[in-house]
Amino acid sequence: MGSVMADSVILNNVDLEPEIATLLAGSLRLRHKPSYKIKTLQEVETLLLAFMENEALLKSPSVKNLKRLGGGASKEQFVFDLCATNFSPQRCVLRMDPLEGAIVTSRKREVAALEIMTSVVPVPKPLWSDFVGDKLGQPAMITNFVPGVTKPTNSDSNVSGFGTAFDKTTREHLSETFMRYLVAIHSVDWRTINHDCFQAPVADPQQAARWQVNWWTTVWHNDKSQGLPLMALAEQWMRDNLPDTSGENLVFVHSDYRTGNYLYDEQSLEITSILDWELVHIGDFHEDLAWAAIETWSTVENGMLMVSGLIPIDEFCQLYTETTGRKINRKTLHFYQVLGLYKSVAVCLATSINAARRSHNHQDILLSWLATAGYKFLSDMRILLEQERNK
Repeated sequence: MGSVMADSVILNNVDLEPEIATLLAGSLRLRHKPSYKIKTLQEVETLLLAFMENEALLKSPSVKNLKRLGGGASKEQFVFDLCATNFSPQRCVLRMDPLEGAIVTSRKREVAALEIMTSVVPVPKPLWSDFVGDKLGQPAMITNFVPGVTKPTNSDSNVSGFGTAFDKTTREHLSETFMRYLVAIHSVDWRTINHDCFQAPVADPQQAARWQVNWWTTVWHNDKSQGLPLMALAEQWMRDNLPDTSGENLVFVHSDYRTGNYLYDEQSLEITSILDWELVHIGDFHEDLAWAAIETWSTVENGMLMVSGLIPIDEFCQLYTETTGRKINRKTLHFYQVLGLYKSVAVCLATSINAARRSHNHQDILLSWLATAGYKFLSDMRILLEQERNK
């Protein structure tokens, strides 16, 4: 991907998934725009109503009980009741892009992922979308509302998934479904999916890993405010240790599969929805396993890492192999753990900080706070690299 403007990517002609290359190039054109103007609820309601009035299937639509939803460092989120004379009232969620967020994503790709997975695992149902933003002001999608919580109501964790701890009963119930749904996602045959926004890394065995390394190193080089020697060291290590991925190990990777990104019912302890599909892509199954086991959204009990606060990592890997027949390569898993932490540093210490600095987001305080998490990810990445060096 060539340079787009003076302060653009410094890596030229790298091997990137085409859809991601387009997204990253587009993001560079946003950074010189004026500060993001957060819309009032009345302005959002007016845009929603005008949008719904153009939907032929809705007669005399109205928008009621519009409220902002918490969370969403990358998206503005609203909940509302959609009413029409020919339909029963429906609770809906609007996810709208600010100018910039913690990550650069595609509404088209997110909608496609939800459509693919709707019969596989519980996900929000995509109802309407505005990929360009010419109708709702910014790229957006509207889904049905799914009830549930991302963490126990008595939890003191300040960001969903970060440091969430479950009691034994909740953990046992959630861990079984957590694994079952991950296996189901990885069982979808991407070869049968006809969506042009997904491309498969099949040029050579290392392309799956190389695409991910190039994606996140490009993000880092685009958005960093200052260089960090450890990031340069990690990049070189990843390029020197790209793992091979055979065709049968290529799956739809959720890429953010962890506690904090699913909803569950506190009474039945059933997972009601898998959330946050913005980063989904075709890649190596090890990537999702490594990401779920990052310590920041896991817990440690008696010296054992509990993947996403749910299940010991050795048991997690064993169950995955027994269920899928895929053999986990510990070296490949280690690679994707380093990559996951590198990605997290880029999100927290580069993209988020710059989006906040440019006032391009509705949650500047949260994006700034993520910088503190970035140093935790950086420390964990250093430990993994030292472990590799000391072998």
